[in-house]
Amino acid sequence: MSPARHTYSASARPDVSLALAGVSAVTAVAVLVAAVVTARPGEAIAASPKAPSTALPEMLDTQTVRKINLGLKYLERTQRHDGSWVNSGGWAAFPVVMTSLAGLAFMANGSTPESGPYARTVSRALNYVLNVAESNVLDDGQIHIAGQMSGRSMYSHGFGTLFLAQCYGVEGDKASKRAQRIGKVLDGAVLLIAKAQSSIEGGKGGGWIYTPNGKSDEGSVTVTQLQALRACRNVGIKVPKKTIDKAVMYLRICQQADGGICYSYRSQGSSRPAISAAAIACFYSAGVYDRRTGGSGPEAEMVERLVQYCRNAVRVQQHGGHYFYTHLYMAQAMYQRGGKDWREYFPKIRKQLLDLQFPDGSWQGDGIGEVYGTALGCIILQLPYGYLPIVQR
Repeated sequence: MSPARHTYSASARPDVSLALAGVSAVTAVAVLVAAVVTARPGEAIAASPKAPSTALPEMLDTQTVRKINLGLKYLERTQRHDGSWVNSGGWAAFPVVMTSLAGLAFMANGSTPESGPYARTVSRALNYVLNVAESNVLDDGQIHIAGQMSGRSMYSHGFGTLFLAQCYGVEGDKASKRAQRIGKVLDGAVLLIAKAQSSIEGGKGGGWIYTPNGKSDEGSVTVTQLQALRACRNVGIKVPKKTIDKAVMYLRICQQADGGICYSYRSQGSSRPAISAAAIACFYSAGVYDRRTGGSGPEAEMVERLVQYCRNAVRVQQHGGHYFYTHLYMAQAMYQRGGKDWREYFPKIRKQLLDLQFPDGSWQGDGIGEVYGTALGCIILQLPYGYLPIVQR
């Protein structure tokens, strides 16, 4: 798996207007990223734009687009003056997470900080996360996105890094002041992730825990950091190969006999569906596939076992628990997998989400709040557009 530096040009991102009867027009910016595994180290991957089309992608219909638009409008009107979003109650302590997820929801619709119907909204979200990150620069160059403003700050750090990497990937001018700001923050964020990684199995493996100095491990924090690192690597940010290798090894040694991944290496226990689905998404976003789709080697075998486990353990019809979180990753995994699994999965999750949406366009997600649920619901439903670089097939 070689690191690749992706280049984007403004001319390679055509606006795609999906004009629908009774539906607000959706102007999409198609950002296409080739598979990471096809690039040599340091080689730029040229984006090949899709031809403009007025047809909806497979799996989307006018009703679904209306519901998506309702969700996006809910998020648009609940954005705060400083560009952030927060949930009510105790989860208000995670503004960077909520802002990053909401920003990704608009980017999944085709908008970027520079173009699209929600460009201003995404740009304000980007500026908020950048400003917070730049106020949390440590003495040795590390940048702790959100810093101490957030409980369990590595979640904020991981999702914030992911959002910034997606924004960096679609910046038309890498020499612009804002692009340089994003790149500098991502360099510092990656440095912090690398230094915060724990060390197990004689240093061969390592995960992450809730805070940078915890030096322990927990599966959901680990997959959040791993996907953030993959996103950074995909857009040309230097990521230590050793850090990625240790994280992959961590997931491998946390895999249980049933194919799923346990809560943590130190506590072991039974497999967790949400963490297992997230691990599939991490591997697929890096171009590591199972044997059915042509992969080979120990990583591909691990992914194949993960897919088999999730087929049995992840239920679309069963709500409660970490439902939205689980399907955020399960949907990515099935979209990237494609074929029969995607064709069977998406109509089911689409129906469930449409049934769960409130009249004002929001979703209540996992008891965390409407911003969280609405952002995740919109991201999942918009996967067929294929605009987020991290989920490119």
